[in-house]
Amino acid sequence: MFQPRTAVLTGSLAVVAALALSACGAAPDNASATTDGKSAATATSAADFGGMDALVKAAKKEGTLHAIALPRDWANYGALIDGFQKKYGIKIEVENPDSSSQDEINAVTSRKGQDRAPDVLDLGSSFALSAAQQGLLAPYQVAGYDDIPASQKDAKARWYNDYGGYVSIGCDAERVKNCPTTFADLLKPEYKGQVALNGNPTKSGSAFGGVYAAALANGGSFDDIQPGLDFFAKLKKNGNYTPVESTPATVEKGETPISIDWDYLNAGYADEFTSKGVDWKVAVPTDGQFSQYYSQAVNKDAPHPAAARLWQEYLYSAEGQNLWLAGYARPALMPAMEKAGTLDRTAAAKLPQVTGAPAFPTEAQQSRAKEVLAQGWAKAVSG
Repeated sequence: MFQPRTAVLTGSLAVVAALALSACGAAPDNASATTDGKSAATATSAADFGGMDALVKAAKKEGTLHAIALPRDWANYGALIDGFQKKYGIKIEVENPDSSSQDEINAVTSRKGQDRAPDVLDLGSSFALSAAQQGLLAPYQVAGYDDIPASQKDAKARWYNDYGGYVSIGCDAERVKNCPTTFADLLKPEYKGQVALNGNPTKSGSAFGGVYAAALANGGSFDDIQPGLDFFAKLKKNGNYTPVESTPATVEKGETPISIDWDYLNAGYADEFTSKGVDWKVAVPTDGQFSQYYSQAVNKDAPHPAAARLWQEYLYSAEGQNLWLAGYARPALMPAMEKAGTLDRTAAAKLPQVTGAPAFPTEAQQSRAKEVLAQGWAKAVSG
């Protein structure tokens, strides 16, 4: 069901469509305006564009949405893509579904003004902050914007959390006699060559979260990710860390029998591989409990600005949020939906159990952590 979205991955199980790399040229703008001259490219809400009906009409006229880095088997994105297409008749073209957050930003900057630029972005939170700082994102408030917790959205509405979860430890119980449940366990000699991340933390939001969680488990804090680097250096030195980046394929083949990853992805593996004889166990480590969400954003220079904004409205509707929940991801509007009675309680009951309320590093803390990783990650796991 799920596949880690990192810089280097195997091909996805399915892609709605490949974006034609030859489609260059200026972005269309005639379909993205109302009869009274309101432009979707500058609309900061559906109301600002004349209401949802006007937004839907303009988006249908554009007819296409360009997306990037959305694997169908990541947090139930396949169902979200299919649901949007069926509801609005707008074709979603997904380029490079297995790209990293940094690859998304690179696509925006390198294709500015081109029809093949991505309309929308789904970024690890630290990368969303970076994109906003670079002036790449359009401010847009979805209908449920006010219900998104203040700590999970940009005050200027350039990005806001969409779904997330907790760093967890997944383990193939058929290949590993005693599955680890804490970061301390991972240092045991019995796990030699078995512990993997699902990407490079300087490029991948999920791997970044894994290092942050390791820091919290080893005396670090949101202000100090260095203990996380030290942990992986120690893991590398004692032979337990493997540089193979975990994917569904490496899990199934037994190449990465222990994977540090988001709980919704590891929970998805547990479902996906049961029929294939893989007994995949999932534990949220109590010594390094780190929660993080991915963030949704609109490219400021989106070639299909109305479709981009309509996609945001769909994702933050009860239908969209519950589809993420069905993929074991915790939607940003989950508390508000639970209060409103629109939450899929059956899906919510299947989530991996955690205690306490999630806390999140600030923009400054994440920026500093990225700097430390950029400077020290390669050295920590080299040799």
